Amino acid sequence: MKTKTKGRRMFIGGEWVERDHVIDIYDPQDHSFITTVPKATVEDALFTVEMAKKGAETAAAIPVHERMAILERAAHYVSTHQKRFAETIAREGSKTIREATSEVDRCVQTLRISQEEARRIHGETIPFDQMPGHEDRVGYYYRFPIGIIAAITPFNDPLNLVAHKIGPAIAAGNAIIIKPSSLTPLSALLLAEAFVEAGLPKHVLSVITGSGKDVGETLVKHPAVRMVSFTGGLKTGEHIARQAGLKKIGMELGSNCPTIVLEDADIDEAAAACVSGAFSAAGQNCIGVQRIFIQKTVYDQFEAEIVKKARTVKLGDKQLESTDMGPLINETEARRVEALVNEAVEKGATLLTGGVREGAFYAPTVLSNVPDHCQIADEEIFGPVVLLYQVIDLHEAIEKANNVDYGLQAGIFTNRIDDAMTAARCLHVGGVMINDSSDYRIDGMPFGGVKGSGLGREGIRFAIQDMTEPKVVQFNLKKDRNRL
Repeated sequence: MKTKTKGRRMFIGGEWVERDHVIDIYDPQDHSFITTVPKATVEDALFTVEMAKKGAETAAAIPVHERMAILERAAHYVSTHQKRFAETIAREGSKTIREATSEVDRCVQTLRISQEEARRIHGETIPFDQMPGHEDRVGYYYRFPIGIIAAITPFNDPLNLVAHKIGPAIAAGNAIIIKPSSLTPLSALLLAEAFVEAGLPKHVLSVITGSGKDVGETLVKHPAVRMVSFTGGLKTGEHIARQAGLKKIGMELGSNCPTIVLEDADIDEAAAACVSGAFSAAGQNCIGVQRIFIQKTVYDQFEAEIVKKARTVKLGDKQLESTDMGPLINETEARRVEALVNEAVEKGATLLTGGVREGAFYAPTVLSNVPDHCQIADEEIFGPVVLLYQVIDLHEAIEKANNVDYGLQAGIFTNRIDDAMTAARCLHVGGVMINDSSDYRIDGMPFGGVKGSGLGREGIRFAIQDMTEPKVVQFNLKKDRNRL
């Protein structure tokens, strides 16, 4: 029997609030109880929107220099409390303490980039006299905040992906409501603390914890919410798009990212990058390497190298600095990945290493000869499994890489500039990483995909474009042309 403890409160309209009904939060490593968070109701979500209406008016009136100062103070708070943030990420989620510390560092950078981009929300003058009869008109456009943004965030980057919603929203002068994953809400609540300490006015930010059905759907459907920013799975994204109505939607919906290895590549370097890209965060990474297309002439060499490196990945206690990979977010997810691998093997795939589950842990796994009709061949695995394919040349690799309903990022290893440029032009993705795996991102670049991988782009400057609207201002001078 679990001892009842005082849990974390959620943050609504500038106030920390409790509820009688709660969600239990567990460490996926050993299913040990951490704490509780409130289980918000539909009424809570509606109230949060009402508070955000006030927040939208407040946020729009905050001068740019003060938005910048708030973001810098929040970044400083996160930086000076790095250990606490990292331990929270590593405890509630799948990341090792090293991965969690890196995520905290990225969160600080995300907030600081948001601070800088706040000063660069520019408009332009418009030459109205380009049209005959409009010689006496002058004007410009500027960008204004859209109002209330609802953001729904996943478990795999529970701090930095929240920062990618909050930072641009505040830089642009909006109010924002965060609905974090019910599996990992604690990091988002910690970030709300940072903004309280930074002096963000009341009502501008809320972090509401609860179910997607009660809280998420209420926010998505609400007419006062002018944008929904969602990071998660394709099916949920499609459901949100049907519900949202006439409002902006930004979505990053995952992928089964390809990486191409050509015969002139540095095989050791490529294998090391692919192992890191496939197994970091236990493979629960939207740009993680899932499919590797290797030119036939170097296939055997690459296969031997990636299997050898995969077997050196140290699986174990997330809180130890020496650990490379922790568990999946829960045992249910580990069983799902196990079932996908087993199905592939039963249909003819070759298990080169891994394929072993213990609780929520699933060993780094490499498969080859995966038949096209397996579910794992064209769906996002979101687990520590990578598939190897032999190809004749670059054109076959590109054709196979494109033959799925996703297109987030891709990687290619080659020393030939013409092959690199061909891949950059022909791969149907939002980003091509040359001599890197698909698992490369900085927080200032446009980030998003095509096809089933989503709509729009994140990356602070690009998110701000979605979080603002252009307004035209025109002056009819009506001057007397004879008085010059």
